[in-house]
Amino acid sequence: MSCAAAIFVKTPGLSPLKTRLAAGIGVPAATDWYRLAARATAAVLAQLPGLAGYWAVAEPGVEAAAAWPGLPRVPQGPGTLGERMGRVHTTLAERHGSAFLLGADAPQLDPDVLARAVEWLAGPAPRLVLGPARDGGFWLLGANRVLPPAAWTAAPCGRPDTAAGFRAAMSGSGAWLELPSLTDVDAAGDLAPMLAELAALDRPLPEQRALADACLRHIG
Repeated sequence: MSCAAAIFVKTPGLSPLKTRLAAGIGVPAATDWYRLAARATAAVLAQLPGLAGYWAVAEPGVEAAAAWPGLPRVPQGPGTLGERMGRVHTTLAERHGSAFLLGADAPQLDPDVLARAVEWLAGPAPRLVLGPARDGGFWLLGANRVLPPAAWTAAPCGRPDTAAGFRAAMSGSGAWLELPSLTDVDAAGDLAPMLAELAALDRPLPEQRALADACLRHIG
């Protein structure tokens, strides 16, 4: 049994992305931020030996696949966000034994925190892990079992109670580990808190420092 992590991404130029952020800093800057944030997230996963990283790509086709090099890709497929998360998690949990899902919207990740998630999910008993976002959503969610499809679709996404809703929907599926809260960047006002969390890291990666430099240019 191993552990996998899937970074959910949309492809610039093929899907609208970071629309609220783009409204604050412009489309080119928001797209640049997104690319750098995804790259930084992948770089953090690479710090964990034995963790299998994947891009979970929203769009089908060769063009989308070519936009996300460096990691193997798994399709999100159609449906709501909950349906797509459930599909990707099931695919990777069946393949590896345990898996967690990430977005590219909280790149201020600490490899040591992710290592706690990997270690927790390595246990033989049913276990789940949640990284809550400060807006009430989550930046990480996973389990060491395949979960019922309804567990992924019962709770609405994009609300202040989204994380609580997913915990309730998955209650009875195992013991929980809750990781530290992080700021999930949706709008321009989230950049400063994200930068503060990034600055608090003991050993930021070069990709995270590049992201911080870009943010300072956009909000400076």
